[in-house]
Amino acid sequence: MQLCANKLDKKDFFGKSDPFLVFYRSNEDGTFTICHKTEVVKNTLNPVWQPFSIPVRVLCNGDYDRTVKIDVYDWDRDGSHDFIGEFTTSYRELSKAQNQFTVYEVLNPRKKCKKKKYVNSGTVTLLSFSVDSEFTFVDYIKGGTQLNFTVAIDFTASNGNPLQPTSLHYMSPYQLSAYAMALKAVGEIIQDYDSDKLFPAYGFGAKLPPEGRISHQFPLNNNDEDPNCAGIEGVLESYFQSLRTVQLYGPTYFAPVINQVARAAAKISDGSQYYVLLIITDGVISDMTQTKEAIVSASSLPMSIIIVGVGPAMFEAMEELDGDDVRLSSRGRYAERDIVQFVPFRDYVDRSGNQVLSMARLAKDVLAEIPEQLLSYMRTRDIQPRPPPPANPSPTPAPEHP
Repeated sequence: MQLCANKLDKKDFFGKSDPFLVFYRSNEDGTFTICHKTEVVKNTLNPVWQPFSIPVRVLCNGDYDRTVKIDVYDWDRDGSHDFIGEFTTSYRELSKAQNQFTVYEVLNPRKKCKKKKYVNSGTVTLLSFSVDSEFTFVDYIKGGTQLNFTVAIDFTASNGNPLQPTSLHYMSPYQLSAYAMALKAVGEIIQDYDSDKLFPAYGFGAKLPPEGRISHQFPLNNNDEDPNCAGIEGVLESYFQSLRTVQLYGPTYFAPVINQVARAAAKISDGSQYYVLLIITDGVISDMTQTKEAIVSASSLPMSIIIVGVGPAMFEAMEELDGDDVRLSSRGRYAERDIVQFVPFRDYVDRSGNQVLSMARLAKDVLAEIPEQLLSYMRTRDIQPRPPPPANPSPTPAPEHP
């Protein structure tokens, strides 16, 4: 909304007033809570304030008839701002200004009591008012947007021999490895948003039998035609099977699997599908330049990348890919959106050895950015959620025959 004022009371001895507005939401108990302040417009009795936005719930808690009180003050450097006057309105009344200007009288109760001829302390005019709907992650999921979850696991030699207890891939009969825990923690939550529960799962950086070919995107289930695994349990099963059959090797290339998911994401841009790639790695990356290029290209597509770092490495390269502090760029081109979320697994390991707790903490942080990343894609493409399908009415029972 945007407001201006006219003929406000002069409060400063030298010069005019320096007016600003304070908005208050009324509470159930009759008290008021500040919910917005405008900027100060210096040395004028006829200020025009900048347009501003405020969530409806902040202004009136969703109650369109709840009182909104607006105070007009004259700004003073020492903080003892002078009260010029006040007026009240409501969300419903403000929204009428979509069709016409609304003028409010600014009244000062003390002046009104003292002066018989007092009319007002000026007027405030609502110049413009518009309402935009802000959709949530849940709105898109209810409208049928599917999350497509793909897994990529680091099978490079730097992880250590899977038969040795020191390996990050060690298959202990008693507990899950860091790789298996990260996969289970994130996957078990994401699978609830994926209707077919079929997950393409790949490994990278291994030598494959029989001829020892090095691959940077081999299907964990050994099926090139259909890399889908049934549920997270199916992914884990294929992961364990691959550990028994392939040779951990190198180098560590992320770009091939990122580009593979990006190709799938590029085919469907109507908001009905969103792709999430989970990469689990020990963090030693060999194709940083190509990976940056792949991420920058993918930032315009409906996809997010989660990188979970396992093991003791310093993960500076992964932090750079995350792009939280500095927007990722490649060859002078900047990522359109931040689509990478990196977390080091060691930060979530429960000291008491409680794996369930470790996994819950990891999943919470890893998935925290996905809703906003999905929303940022939908906003930049101006895609609105589809209306949720009508709930199936319960069938009418057939009448019983006597």
